This record gives sequence, structure tokens and C-alpha cells, in this order.
Amino acid sequence: MAGEAGEDLDKGTIATAYARWAPVYDLVFGAVFDRGRQAAIVAAERLGGRILEVGVGTGISLPDYARTNRLVGVDLSEPMLRKAQERVAEHHLDNVEALAVMDAENLGLPDDAFDVVVAQYVITAVPHPERTLDEFARVLKPGGEIVLVNHIGAETGLRRAFEAWFAPVARRLGWRPEFPWVRLTDWVERTSGIELIERRPMPPLGHFSLIRFGKQKMPAVRALPGNVPAKA
Repeated sequence: MAGEAGEDLDKGTIATAYARWAPVYDLVFGAVFDRGRQAAIVAAERLGGRILEVGVGTGISLPDYARTNRLVGVDLSEPMLRKAQERVAEHHLDNVEALAVMDAENLGLPDDAFDVVVAQYVITAVPHPERTLDEFARVLKPGGEIVLVNHIGAETGLRRAFEAWFAPVARRLGWRPEFPWVRLTDWVERTSGIELIERRPMPPLGHFSLIRFGKQKMPAVRALPGNVPAKA
């Protein structure tokens, strides 16, 4: 499988980086990432229901979901979650069931618990992306979807060269810029019951993608002859 070896992000570096980002995250990234956030919400609300947002950060997305959805948000960064809690209180978001400090690679949540798992700009900011995706699939109900918005590394050209050059700086800031698409396709191929539904380029300049994975529904159980209840 491509990519698991040689990972060079660790949870301590990530938590420290996002603690620094917390006071200014919305100001720096709010407008830049808005189109991707809105696209992820629209995709998630195709199914709706109980939605888990992993890497919820400051909770900037939470007010934009329809109140008919039930939301759970988790993040590794406690300072970011404090901002999210303030936002929930400010907007009276009574559809937010819980906000919790949690490691995306080891979600303390039951199997088959959510209709949709949303992760915006997360997969390139965890030490082991495939392990994280495995957790998303585990907590997702059959028939549900994983919705990602993320930067995908260029395969050729000047952007690929820039991403490789910028990678050491980006890691200190909490993410890896040269994440290849093949890591996601390899994960799908090895993961039973998961299929790729969509990959769509997103602004700015198509450097980000909206990606949807579906979890297959459980096959219907057929009654065996002789096990059909007799009519009264």
C-alpha cells in the first residue's frame, strides 16, 4: 500500500500547531476554505441524519447545517474546540449533540453510528491517513457516506515541485502538502464495502477536491424455507 511508511507528522506537532492557529484560524482560512465547506455540507445533507464532523476545529461549519441534522464534532485540538463551543452557544445550536477532544485515528465512538462522516482538510493533517479512513468507515452506517474536502498533491509539473519544496515548512504548520491521490484509491481497493462515488475539483484553482465514498448497505436477509411464520 502506498504511503504508510515514513510518515513524519506526529500528534504532538499537530496539536501544538493547531493550538497556535486557534485564535486566528477563522480570519486566516475562513474565506479561503468557504467554498469547500459549503460543498461538503451540501454533499452531507443529501443523506442528512446524524452527521459526524471530524476535525471540526472552531466549529465554523456548524451553523450552516440544517437544524434537522444531528451533529457531533471531534477534534484533536482543545483550544480549537473551545472556539467551537463558544460558537454553539452563540448560535443556540441545539442540534449539536456533542463536541469532544478525540484522535481521528482512534475514534471513541461505536460502530455504524453515523449517516455521514465529514472531514474537511483533515486527511493531510493526520499521521496515518489510511488508519483514519478505516475509523471513518467503522463508525459509518451501511448506506452512509464519507465526505472529504482536501488538498490533493500534484502528480507532475511546477506545483509538484513547489509542494515538495514547501513540505518541511508545512509539517511544522500541521499538514503535508504533497499527498497523492493514489493513497485514497489504494485505500478503497483494499477496504471491503467501500466505493468511490465522486471526486470533484474545488476552488481555489482546483487545488482542493470534494471526495465522496459510500459504504455498501447490508444485504437483505432472506428467510429460509420452513422459517416463514405460519399464518394465524
